[in-house]
Amino acid sequence: MEINIEPLEKEQRQLGIWNLRVIKDGKTILAKDWEEEIRKNQYSASKSFTSAAVGIAQKEGLLSLDERLCEAFKNDIPEDPCENLKKATVRDLLTMALGQDKPCLMGGSRLTLQETDWVRYCLSRPFPYKPGKRFVYNNAGPYLAGILVQRRCGCNLADYLYPRLFQPLGIRRTCWEPDPQGNTFGAGGLFLGVSELARFGQLLLQDGNWDGHQLIPADYIREASSVQVDNGSFGYGYLFWRGPWDSYRADGKYGQLAIVLKKENAVIAVNAESRDPQMMERCMNVIMPQLV
Repeated sequence: MEINIEPLEKEQRQLGIWNLRVIKDGKTILAKDWEEEIRKNQYSASKSFTSAAVGIAQKEGLLSLDERLCEAFKNDIPEDPCENLKKATVRDLLTMALGQDKPCLMGGSRLTLQETDWVRYCLSRPFPYKPGKRFVYNNAGPYLAGILVQRRCGCNLADYLYPRLFQPLGIRRTCWEPDPQGNTFGAGGLFLGVSELARFGQLLLQDGNWDGHQLIPADYIREASSVQVDNGSFGYGYLFWRGPWDSYRADGKYGQLAIVLKKENAVIAVNAESRDPQMMERCMNVIMPQLV
């Protein structure tokens, strides 16, 4: 099977696509590099790897999605937490419905933020909404989820995932943005190449199974990739976006994508430097009719 991407070839410079992979029925049917494949910042696609870490940690008995944050972070919670914070659970860290009304730890704000204890900073922010009800895109939740895994396992996220996820997928050790105290910033900053991102997508497509080994619990992936909260579009799971064609994806700024297409038994992976908000849609409009 061959994929004709001539329309994308003509618009590649405008779209800002660097690298593109398409996997169908377990085989790479398209590998196109307009720029040399290198490891690059996956931005918020990193969140989906943090979600995977949470699923693995839950299986290992290190945490529960139903834990209250006031227990999981009992030494970091404000002295008089509001009722909404008291109700918040680990699950709420994964859905962008934590209960806060304004995002924090976003983009360039991290560079100038005076606070160095980001856990206390996130938990001290207002919680005006009941958790699980209102979608507000926010780095606080995935950051805290990553912190919880690190505290329970006793090492950083990259080291935790290396034998459990990265090494089985053939992903060599990589770097991941730290916070001021040296903890992995689970909301962004993981560096991977598009082929590595594509293998992660293939693992998700296979419900967490790789070469006969269950790396991520299948029931967790099914839950994480399902709609957990209404975001005004296709819905949001546990640090995964739902999308057109009944897809779900890891999604990072400027077009870092691992799109899982269950019905087509396919994965589309992209690394890009795109400022075109329609880039993903335009790629899928070219590729999808050829996969059906």
